Amino acid sequence: MTTLTVEPTAAPTVAPKAFMPATIEKVSIIISKGSLDGVYPGLIMANGARAEGIEANLFFTFFGLDAIHKARHEHIKIATVGNPGLHLSTWLGGVPGMSSVMTHYLASKMEKLDIPSIPEFVEMIADTGAGLYACKASVDLFGLCKDDFIPQVQDIITVGEFYEKAAGGQIIFT
Repeated sequence: MTTLTVEPTAAPTVAPKAFMPATIEKVSIIISKGSLDGVYPGLIMANGARAEGIEANLFFTFFGLDAIHKARHEHIKIATVGNPGLHLSTWLGGVPGMSSVMTHYLASKMEKLDIPSIPEFVEMIADTGAGLYACKASVDLFGLCKDDFIPQVQDIITVGEFYEKAAGGQIIFT
């Protein structure tokens, strides 16, 4: 029979936790929807971040590309069909012209609150030093190129490149 002798050892050492800043220092915001109510939340978050001195990157993918598309960024409307936030019947949201009416209504309310239009907002945010990027997969999918986008778009990048830019910060998906 074998005897096992256990000798007391020092308590195991625990590696110190990695330093976590008390405040957010960087946000990377993904804008994937091309409607008024899909674009504004990301722009508001980016603007707020820059106002607080937080680094911000915006990554536009799928229909969110409309917010930075030269021919479309001035014509973004609110989606009225099936939009539960509007508290309209689905059939009413589908009435011809309803999207334009609701977009005009919201635009007038935002103007009274001094909220800039999407083109102005994007330009303001870019002027603060935020990074604006188009998703390469979506650009390829829709047959677009860099010339299709407003000048504030810094580059067309892959998801991997987006993750590199987002490293060390928070990712927000709107």
